[in-house]
Amino acid sequence: MSRAPTIKDVAKLAKVHAATASRALNPQTRDMVNARTANRVIDAARSLGYAPNSAARSLRTRTSSVAGVIIPDLRNPVFPPIVRGIEDGLREAGYMALLGNTDGDPERERELLAAMRGRQTDGFILATSRRDDQLADPTGAGPAPTVLVNRRTDAGDIPSVTADSAAGIYAVIRLLAGLGHRRIAHLAGPLDVSTGWERHRAYLDAMAAHELAVSPGWAPACEAFTEEAGYRVAVSLLSAHPDVTALVAGNDLIALGCYAALAERGLRCPEDVSVIGFNDMPFVDKQRPPLTTVRIPHYDIGIESARLLLERIANPGAPAKRIVLPVQLIERDSVAPPRP
Repeated sequence: MSRAPTIKDVAKLAKVHAATASRALNPQTRDMVNARTANRVIDAARSLGYAPNSAARSLRTRTSSVAGVIIPDLRNPVFPPIVRGIEDGLREAGYMALLGNTDGDPERERELLAAMRGRQTDGFILATSRRDDQLADPTGAGPAPTVLVNRRTDAGDIPSVTADSAAGIYAVIRLLAGLGHRRIAHLAGPLDVSTGWERHRAYLDAMAAHELAVSPGWAPACEAFTEEAGYRVAVSLLSAHPDVTALVAGNDLIALGCYAALAERGLRCPEDVSVIGFNDMPFVDKQRPPLTTVRIPHYDIGIESARLLLERIANPGAPAKRIVLPVQLIERDSVAPPRP
């Protein structure tokens, strides 16, 4: 065929009406077509190399079947498996993801939101929200369906999918207390985002529940969820409080910064100081020592956020759901009983 195949070509090959072929190729209307007929249409489209004309469909329906996905840091290994889940969840409904990275810059986030809205993006999945965000519309076109992933706002008025940070930190403190640790410090993430704040709050509550004191300076906040920020705060904490026997990091990258700070001071992990992270990002099991951490269901978080966004697009006025997925403590070699 010298020209691009059309829906009429697919319908002719499948021996159905063009409208039937169109419904069969759209995941949102496929259940309106007999399964055998739908499969025949899909096979015909595949054999012809047919691709839907998304531009024409956008003009016709005023939708794009595109969701904007904005994350704060592509270098953070926690996000690729979440994005993979989002893409797979959207693909099942005939949507695709348009990905943007902010590098933690609120102005860059506003630029991305405006640019994506200008391309008739049907909705957004944001991993960049802060606790006090209002998510004002930068285009003046009215709010778009939005879901928060891995973070949420304090107001709770926007649908969100997160891991159970509090349960994870409670499991960490339970493990350390059971091994005999009493001087446990916490290197929190930024407290203006929910993941940093919730893990910090859970640390204080869990320490109190185990009747363990928290000395002043034992729970400093890092300026970012990065190895560099973790290193700087760990150096300061260990200098001021050399008697701590365990470090609970706000995420795995901060924990790796703790590793570097311990090595610089000639301290061994876990013989001198135990270290625990959060997220179970790829390759932390290959560190020396392999990192004990809290595993969050990265891919499932992505899948659920895609499902929630599709629900929001279909019913924008529905109450905001807050989905919290379970976590799992993964014990490796970075934890040991404290020295006598």
